[in-house]
Amino acid sequence: MTSKHIVGLLAAAAVSVALAGTASAQDKTVKIGAIYPLSGNAASTGVHTKAALETAVEIINNGNPALGNLPLTRNAGLKGLGGAKVEVVFADNQGSPAVGQNQALRLITEEKVVALSGAYQSGITLTASAIAEKYGIPFLSGESVAANLTERGFKWFFRTTPVAGDFARIYLDFLKDMKAAGQKVDNIALVHENTEYGTSVSNVITSMFKENGFGIAQDISYSANTTDVQSQVLQLKDKKPDVVIMISYTSDAILYAKTFQALDYKPPMMIADNAGFSDPSLIKTVGKLVQGIFNRSSFAIGPPGSPTFLINEIYKKKSGDDMDDTVARQMQGFFVLVDAIDRAGSTDPAKIQAALKATDLKPDQLIMGYKGVKFDDKGQNILAAGLVIQLQDGENYVPVWPKDKAKTAPMLPYKGW
Repeated sequence: MTSKHIVGLLAAAAVSVALAGTASAQDKTVKIGAIYPLSGNAASTGVHTKAALETAVEIINNGNPALGNLPLTRNAGLKGLGGAKVEVVFADNQGSPAVGQNQALRLITEEKVVALSGAYQSGITLTASAIAEKYGIPFLSGESVAANLTERGFKWFFRTTPVAGDFARIYLDFLKDMKAAGQKVDNIALVHENTEYGTSVSNVITSMFKENGFGIAQDISYSANTTDVQSQVLQLKDKKPDVVIMISYTSDAILYAKTFQALDYKPPMMIADNAGFSDPSLIKTVGKLVQGIFNRSSFAIGPPGSPTFLINEIYKKKSGDDMDDTVARQMQGFFVLVDAIDRAGSTDPAKIQAALKATDLKPDQLIMGYKGVKFDDKGQNILAAGLVIQLQDGENYVPVWPKDKAKTAPMLPYKGW
């Protein structure tokens, strides 16, 4: 073989290697684990969350410049990683903290995910994120609100959603305004499921309300897996509170709505702490039984042509439903996580962690009505925000408070069915 042939072969090999390198950069996949309830009592939320994250992946991997200033939408794939695509590996937590913990371990050690998202129920987020902390893997929760999740001294846990304290403040200020307008709100009952979520939120509300002169006259705890809530509803009917605050997942929220009707009980005012009362399956099943219920939210679909409207159209094709506040918060958290991976330009967990810490997103870069996304040293988004919505028109929640964000005035008393 002549030296000319050898040089030619070496040149061809170099071109081949270069092409292979280009292909691998383009074909590289960034795997993110997502732990959600795809079965069990909260399965409806898990299935809608899966559709929300799949919508986000479609937008990120294909690009969608029509979505304005939202990060990750101008290019196909992650620009910071040479156009790499995002893949979500879903895991069913089955509504169990132990299963959620095991799934986190599997995703990290077997699937080799570079980060985790989840897990809706705060009690499961608590256990799953502990595994991520042990292995040094970033865990971002877009929706779990138990206050203690960011009070553990963790370095790898981040949360974008407003938390129980934020919502308690919203409820408190809302009730103060209602009282100033002449509504009786002095006798308040809390009804909550007894896992980490319900217990934590009820404790925070009780503490904040008492500090501000609003006592909790009744605190009714129940099992989220219960099949009978007649005794709890009869307790409410007997004490006649001015306001009932419900902290419930989907199956128990539906059960309460049906039991309220069966026992002909309507409080003057009822407030839901999102969760089950935001689930599209509840609205379809018993929405006509809870007309006039107040809820908290940070999301609105927006006018035709807006980024949130366009995203909702993509989501609706996958799920058959409009986005609700819960799945929107989950999607927002996922966008923040992937944006950090893109800015890190790496799948190294430590570099992703550093990028998350440096996050500073503005309102026009979000699908949520937050004031931005910026994490404190505990991993909590200090710019999260929310408002009060009300189910007034069949299956539609509308913003009613505060006044500058309201589309209509609050409707009182609670209508029910």
